[in-house]
Amino acid sequence: MTPLMTTSNRIPVLRAGDRLSRDEFERRYEAMPDLKKAELLEGVVYMPSPVRYTQHGLPHALLAGWLCEYRRATPGVAVGIDTTFRVDQDNEVQPDLMLRITGPSGRSRIDQDHYIHGAPELVVEVAASSVSYDLHQKLQVYRRAGVQEYLVQRTEDGAVDWFVLRSGGYHRLVPDAAGYLRSQVFHGLWLDAAALLRADDAAMHTTLHLGLASAEHVAFRLRTP
Repeated sequence: MTPLMTTSNRIPVLRAGDRLSRDEFERRYEAMPDLKKAELLEGVVYMPSPVRYTQHGLPHALLAGWLCEYRRATPGVAVGIDTTFRVDQDNEVQPDLMLRITGPSGRSRIDQDHYIHGAPELVVEVAASSVSYDLHQKLQVYRRAGVQEYLVQRTEDGAVDWFVLRSGGYHRLVPDAAGYLRSQVFHGLWLDAAALLRADDAAMHTTLHLGLASAEHVAFRLRTP
């Protein structure tokens, strides 16, 4: 049977479950400009379901606002939203959000095709539950790539997981005495996970501003170009 082709240039249509090289994945993806999101994990194509407001759209927006506010107060860092990250020849992903150091000490760069190459310091994903591939296949890909911190909000489970890379493995970040999660890489980036789960952006920003006023953030700003 002849494979289904696009009408414009006869390139095979990208389908979930296809096993492809990264180059072939990109060739098919670029031939489908109306396709919103597809990812390649361990050589297999994944195509997420349509985005629901409460399960993805709203928490994605809250987390984007949180990161953008941190960026405005912190020179030398940049935020990415749904930006392609070329991991290796079997993996190409589009994290919901990322935060990266842009100076010489940063681990990632913008390649000649304007994609991210090298591991961003922080990757953020919004997942439905613990059974999502964000907490399985993707977690292992990010770990091997050297992503220093990985934050996942599980909307159906009502939980937030913040992983920190130590000795080649991910370990969950432990809240401080006030119940806040504090980044180990981006000093002053504090998260009130309970506020995030109840969609209380005002409380999230109050906690963030406590972090931005901390001595650790002042020191981080001084050493980040």
